[in-house]
Amino acid sequence: MTELTYAQAINAGIREEMQRDNNVVVLGEDIGKYGGVFGVTKGLYDEFGAERVRDCPLNEAAIVGFGVGLAISGKPAITELEFMDFLTFCMDPIVNQAAKMRFFWGGQVEVPLVVRMPIASTLGFGTQHSQSLEAWLMHIPGLKLVMPSDPYDAKGLVKTSIRDRNPVIFVENISLYATKGEVPDEEYLIPLGKANIKRTGSDLTIVAISSMVPKAIQAAEVLAKDGIDVTVIDPRSLCPLDIETIIESVKQTGRLIVSHVAHKTGGVGAEIAQQVTEQAFDYLDAPVMRVAAKDVPIAASQVLEAAIFPDVKDLIDASKSFSI
Repeated sequence: MTELTYAQAINAGIREEMQRDNNVVVLGEDIGKYGGVFGVTKGLYDEFGAERVRDCPLNEAAIVGFGVGLAISGKPAITELEFMDFLTFCMDPIVNQAAKMRFFWGGQVEVPLVVRMPIASTLGFGTQHSQSLEAWLMHIPGLKLVMPSDPYDAKGLVKTSIRDRNPVIFVENISLYATKGEVPDEEYLIPLGKANIKRTGSDLTIVAISSMVPKAIQAAEVLAKDGIDVTVIDPRSLCPLDIETIIESVKQTGRLIVSHVAHKTGGVGAEIAQQVTEQAFDYLDAPVMRVAAKDVPIAASQVLEAAIFPDVKDLIDASKSFSI
């Protein structure tokens, strides 16, 4: 086992897949000699050269569009957006092209495309650089959606995503990049659609997404001192979603909180809550709760920003409101 940061783990996963398959290419802004704005692609240019690690103009539609073209021609492509907010510039190649090509060609065309994008919530980057837009993507059939929360999962899931023959959106939270964890030295893959039970308890289930996972674990440890026993589940991928694991936990605890840093209304939490309600209503002892960001534009002022995003205290307060 080697201790790596979240960013280093993604880098290692990409490097291993580029070593394994000479057809894999990486496209993005400042990903070459500079190594990426957040250092995730550091060293790849030196090892694989400009033909396979291609610096692109500041044009997200072109980056993803070229990635789609490379993918359908047999070259698995990893494209990088500097911020998830810039997804707005490339929704057409993702939603109208990559997600649908395999379907409207009757399976004759594969689209081995990974679109990496970081969320910069809670860092004071303001309204146009702090959004979590995963619910938009979860709504589109044909896309797979991955949101790892620790280095082990980040490496295993990025390798699986690169090998997938369908388009995968790989979402990272910048606040996790410096977090550390042990990663096996030998090769491993993590299947998409398999949740990770981070902690088991009998009183309450918290489904936490991406950067909310460590907060949920911290909240669970505090709640344990007050006699509230919490299960924490990290879905890891939202498409496909391992709803079965979540439902089995709810059957044991009878209570569910879903937490993410995206806005509350229309968020992924609402979808998970509804699926649980449809499939396990008789096991619920209380309505499902959502702990998410407030429905306002995200402020650059970190004082105002702190009032928008959920934190450990919000999870603790929501848990105690169940009167367990």
